Amino acid sequence: MDLFELSALLITITALFSYINAKWIKLPTAIGVMLIALLFSLAIALIEWLGIYPSRALAEKILSGVDFNFTLLQGMLSFLLFAGALHVNLKDLGQQRWVILTLSTLGVLLSTLLIGYGSYFVFNLLGFNIDLIYCMLFGALISPTDPIAVLSILKSTGAPKALETKITGESLFNDGVGVVIFIVLLGITLDPQSASLPHIALLFAEEAIGGIVFGLMLGYIGFKLLASLDDYSTEVLISLAIVMGGYTLAAAIHTSGPISIVVAGLVIGNHGRQYAMSEKTREHLDLFWKLIDEILNALLFVLIGLEVLILDFSYHSLIAGLITILLVLGARWISVGIPISLFKLRRSFTPYVTRILVWGGLRGGISVALALSLPPGSARDIILAVTYVVVVFSIVVQGLTIGTLVEKANRLEANQSA
Repeated sequence: MDLFELSALLITITALFSYINAKWIKLPTAIGVMLIALLFSLAIALIEWLGIYPSRALAEKILSGVDFNFTLLQGMLSFLLFAGALHVNLKDLGQQRWVILTLSTLGVLLSTLLIGYGSYFVFNLLGFNIDLIYCMLFGALISPTDPIAVLSILKSTGAPKALETKITGESLFNDGVGVVIFIVLLGITLDPQSASLPHIALLFAEEAIGGIVFGLMLGYIGFKLLASLDDYSTEVLISLAIVMGGYTLAAAIHTSGPISIVVAGLVIGNHGRQYAMSEKTREHLDLFWKLIDEILNALLFVLIGLEVLILDFSYHSLIAGLITILLVLGARWISVGIPISLFKLRRSFTPYVTRILVWGGLRGGISVALALSLPPGSARDIILAVTYVVVVFSIVVQGLTIGTLVEKANRLEANQSA
């Protein structure tokens, strides 16, 4: 099956699942299409198990043509990050900057360490002989909250503006930080000689600081181009070039593409929107990126649901995954709770802020994609299966219930204000 045929099949399946969800199930799109895809995958496995038709082998053959890691990290991610950053208000972000910066850097590092050591204990307790460095890699790939999952769910929760800014800002930036930590640890895994502190510091600076600087350059160039004309079709095309060309160039100069695109999206979405676009251009640009965001989100979550067909699950890996859900939530509670408790000494927060940040810290396709990029071997297979269990729980259970927690916080805040 060639690329066009495969793309056509996946788009058709995504459209069908989205229709079923919108017509009858009426869940948030991301959760609805993933649940349908999971049920579809289980139905295929059941048909195979009953001996009716060797459908799983056919499905696996089709899905094996999809490089999930490449499709997300080198394809969809840049579009989805830009679309998310485009609507984040810099003024709101600035008011929450220290909270967001702390959670997306120190919080991710602390969570990586806690999950790394915790999973090392859990895996070895269950008989999986996995080296500590691989457990740290697992900690790095599962610690960041996925902006794609978070943003798609937040739209329907009615969260207070300050809380929404914290969750959105943290998820956009801790994603880039988490990928950088993962890249550093993976480099150490593949080449232990590179584990010197100067080398790690240089690599981190190239990826993180370099990503910010390159993103500012991208945003400034895009801003000047947008300000120099008033033609909405050309301006939409310029935004597309920033995303695709910028992400590709960031990879070529060895800096963080996700961080670059988030920064560029913030510049275009704020200064570009205010000073470089007409009202007509703003309308077309917003509509274009809204459609891109919703279509790719639906496709991504269908892929997550279908990926279960090509993963190797065992009884022990499922047990490890269920235990790890508690470990990940615990690490998230500590890495969020400590900074928030310190910030509370000097400022007020929305009721239940720690609970909402913990329960709203969804994991998504980025974690699965990073797990798939690990070197082949038994450690990769276990980590991939456990990652998948955590991601599915995060999106389905946490995603379906976070709205209730936000509503409870809204009612409490309204009563306190009355």
